[in-house]
Parts: sequence; C-alpha cells; structure tokens
Amino acid sequence: MRANIKNTLIALAIVLPASGAWTTANEMLVLQPQSRLWIDGTSSIRSFSCKAGQVDASVEATGANAIAQVLTGEKGVKAVRVNVPAEQLDCGNGTMNEHMRKAIKLSEFKSIEFRLTDYTVAHNTDGVSGTIDGTLLLGGVTKPITLQATGKSDSGMLHITGSYELDMTEYGLKPPTLMFGRIKVGKTVKVNYDLLLKS
Repeated sequence: MRANIKNTLIALAIVLPASGAWTTANEMLVLQPQSRLWIDGTSSIRSFSCKAGQVDASVEATGANAIAQVLTGEKGVKAVRVNVPAEQLDCGNGTMNEHMRKAIKLSEFKSIEFRLTDYTVAHNTDGVSGTIDGTLLLGGVTKPITLQATGKSDSGMLHITGSYELDMTEYGLKPPTLMFGRIKVGKTVKVNYDLLLKS
C-alpha cells in the first residue's frame, strides 16, 4: 500500500510540471531599486523635500510583452498597487520628519497606498504619455486621483515619470507648523515619481 502511494506521488511530481501545472502565474513587472518617489513642499520660510525611503509596488501585466505593448501605446498592464510606508518618508530634518509624520497621522495609518483603476496611453516621438486614474489612500481617507505620466524605454525597462499636486486638506490633514506656528507648511505639495519597471 505504502509503495503504491509513493509511486503515485512520484508520478504526480513528474507529470504536473510537464503539463504546465493547473494554474498560470500572473506576469509581473518588477520595480527596480533606482526608482524614486519624493514630495516637494513649501513653507513660510523655505521649500523642503521629503524622500520615500521605501516604495513597494505590485504591477500585473497582461502578458509577457507588457513593456513593448505599453511603449507602442497599447495597454500592457492590468493592475497596479503602490504602497509607501509612511514612516519611511524622510524630509532630511528630524524636527520636520516628526511634524510631517504627525500631519499624515502615522500613529493611526502606517502606509500611503495607490491603486490603479484605469489609464490611457498614447505613443509619441519621445515615447508614450497618458493619464493614470486610481485611488489614493492617505491618512485614512481614500479619494480618486488622476496623474499625468510619460514613459520611455530605458535599457529594456519601462521608465515612467510624472508628478501630482496634492492638497493635504482634501484628506482631512492639517499641514505641519513649526516654531510655535511661526513656520507654516503650504497645504499643497507636489508628489514626484521616477520609476523603472523590468519584466
């Protein structure tokens, strides 16, 4: 009896891989370490910039030639989820970090998340350009947003750049103040992204 079970398991181990298994894994594009995301803002005395120390992305492609499809103006991507751990935002100043983390309610909400809902892409002489529609979760509030983006080929990878003007008050967030209110941060910040995706 045990010999029959053992032989059956061996046969399955041989047959299943040869048949391609029962389910096919989704094609994924991988965010490269060179990718950057940062926030530029202003205050009553000077401008500032906060860099995302970590960006996690899940980009599901429609097939094996997703990058080539996107670069010719076709929809080669079907799902995107980007997650930025809020505590990894670094404004280059300990005091500013503390105030920014308080402003985005880090103690309650640990991450900032974007999810794709739809997009347009069109080929042009410099590569591709289009709009990216999705939802942004910030400080516990989710709102629809539309990003403008451009893309081009970079050593076989897809290089996407763009920016978005974000009003913190639309998410119920109060812009940081420092020095007992003498320094006030503007309510609108500019979110910049420079991303490299590899198949």
